Amino acid sequence: MHFENELTRTLGIRHPLVMAPMFLISNEAMIKAAMSAGILGCFPSLNYREPEKLDALLAALNEFHGSLPAGHGAYGVNLIVQKTNRWLEGHLKICVERKVPVYITSLGNPKVVIDAAHSYGAKVFCDVTNLAHAEKCHGMGCDGFVAVGQGAGGHAGPFPTSLLVRTLRKHFPDKPVMAAGGISDGYGMLSALACGASAAYCGTRFIASYESSVSDEYVKAIIEAGMEDIVLTDRISGTPCTIINTPYAKKIGTHQNRVERFLSNNPKTKKIFKMLVQKRGLNWLEKSLIPGNYQSLWCAGQSVELIENSKPVREIVDEMVRDLERAYADLSDMHRL
Repeated sequence: MHFENELTRTLGIRHPLVMAPMFLISNEAMIKAAMSAGILGCFPSLNYREPEKLDALLAALNEFHGSLPAGHGAYGVNLIVQKTNRWLEGHLKICVERKVPVYITSLGNPKVVIDAAHSYGAKVFCDVTNLAHAEKCHGMGCDGFVAVGQGAGGHAGPFPTSLLVRTLRKHFPDKPVMAAGGISDGYGMLSALACGASAAYCGTRFIASYESSVSDEYVKAIIEAGMEDIVLTDRISGTPCTIINTPYAKKIGTHQNRVERFLSNNPKTKKIFKMLVQKRGLNWLEKSLIPGNYQSLWCAGQSVELIENSKPVREIVDEMVRDLERAYADLSDMHRL
C-alpha cells in the first residue's frame, strides 16, 4: 500500500511523514537517513550556527539528495524568524545560495523567508499554534502550515492537534497541513491524515534513533518517560516549551518568577531580556547533552508514552509505515462490519 498525496508529490517524498527539526539534536546522519527512508528530514539552522558549517552541510545534503532516485526523499531547514535570532539573515543567505528546497519557519514573521524562498521556487511551511498566526502567514503567501498542537515536543501549542488541523483546513482549504503533536507511530499518522493533514510531523520518536547523537541518559529518559512526565516550561526560551520533568527541571521550576515576568513584559526591557533568557536556556540545553551531566533539561513531546526502544531511522520509518497500513486495514475492516 502506498499513501501518496499532492504534498508528497510536491516535496518529492515516498511517505507522508516528516522528521521534525530538533534543536541541538538533528544532525547530518539523521537527515540523510530520513531521506534514504523516503521522508522529509528537517533540521534547525541554529544547530550549525557558524556559516561555514551550515554551508558545508547544505552542500553535502544537496549532493546526497541528488544521488537518490527522484521522489525518494528530501530535506528542509527550520529558521527561527523572531527578531532575537541574530543568525537569521546570514543563515537565510546561505540557504538561498544553496537552494534549500523546503523551509519551516518558527516563532515570528516569516515574510523575509517566504519572499527569498519563492524567488527560486522553494516551499515554505509555517509553524502555527492558532488561527490568528495562520491568517497572517497565509496573507504573506506561505505554501502550507505545520499545525503545532498539544503534546508536541519543543514549543507546543494550546489546542488538540486534530482540532487545529481541522480548523486550518476549514479556513485555508488551499494550503496543505502537517500535523505535529503526539505522533510516534503509524496509528498516529493515520489519525492525522484522517483529520485532513497531508503529512505527520514527528520529532520525539527520532531522538531515540541510532543516528541521534544525544547522550545515552537522554535516550533512556525518552524510553522510560510517560506522557504524564512531560511538562511545559517558559524558563528555557521565554515561550512555553515541553520537557521531561527531570529532578533538575523540578529544581529550577517551570515558570518565570515575578521579576522575570516583569522584564519579559516591559516594552523597554522585553527584547534584551528575552535574548538573555534564550542565551541562558541554550547553555542549559547544551550542558544537558553532555553524558553524565546532572543538570538535565531534555525536550520531548507526550509521544514518549509510546516509545519503547531505540532503532535506526530507517527501521523507525519502516515500522511507522507498516503500522499506518495496519491501522488503515483495521479501520477498513470495521467499516465492512
